[in-house]
Amino acid sequence: MISRIYQLINIYISAMKFTLSLLVFLLPLFALCQDQMAPHYKIYNTAKNSTATVDDVINDMAGADVLFFGEEHNDSTGHYLEALIFEKLVEKYPGKAALTMEMFQTDCQTILNEYLTGLIREKNLITEGRAWKNYKDYRPMVETAKAASLPVIAANAPTRYTNLVTRAGLSELQRLDATGKSWLPPLPIDTATGRYYDKFGEIMGGHAGPMHVYQSQNLWDAAMGYSIAQFYKAHKGFKVFQVNGGFHSEEKLGTVAQLIKYAPKVRVINIQAYADESFDNPDWSKFAKLGDYIILTDPKLPKTF
Repeated sequence: MISRIYQLINIYISAMKFTLSLLVFLLPLFALCQDQMAPHYKIYNTAKNSTATVDDVINDMAGADVLFFGEEHNDSTGHYLEALIFEKLVEKYPGKAALTMEMFQTDCQTILNEYLTGLIREKNLITEGRAWKNYKDYRPMVETAKAASLPVIAANAPTRYTNLVTRAGLSELQRLDATGKSWLPPLPIDTATGRYYDKFGEIMGGHAGPMHVYQSQNLWDAAMGYSIAQFYKAHKGFKVFQVNGGFHSEEKLGTVAQLIKYAPKVRVINIQAYADESFDNPDWSKFAKLGDYIILTDPKLPKTF
């Protein structure tokens, strides 16, 4: 009887050794499966002057309300990270996370809501919701929100109104009827001066261009900032993930500045992502003023369009 017990103990020990050996072998594979894109991006915390992880960003959201992700619209790695960050935010704050997007316009909110609640098909969302041509890059975030019954906010101003401002100026918005104005932030729109105006001039080749063009940029920013602010005020305790083109949130100008005007107490973290040629050996100091976190992605990877 005793010998039988010892035999069983030896079998158990051998089985445990085999299991541990198998785990040692498989753990690197599990890690690889979890984040196969890890070799293709680097994250830097500009306040701490140190490298960081996605989990570091998520942990920092304990002290913030809105997380901006300033992307390059054709950066496949950036889109991957957006989906990963939002997924982790949803896991960290179940039932208390929301997605706001430049990629949908305010007059399409009803269509977006109908899709999220399962009333309409995805093809109707794409066509009638005027989804961007690379919607497949943003789809994982929308599907994460849908699966968790979380809100997605169509944050951007309707293109026809930004085009109107580009052609004729902000004052033309006053001619809209009540329905048209309901899709915009309160009029008149504040046009930022100072650093943002100068920065806009830099990307326009050293001058800000026609004032109407700059005014349409401000409408764009104000619409997104107001959309976020309205949600933030109505949903205390939510963590909001805003996705937009990088210029809209660099240096916490543009949309970030407009958001703070509408909601002065809001706490913001901004990520700025770039597919940069310095990826292999980055000089982080040249990016330091642009965001709380800087993400560099491998420029050699294929673009999404």
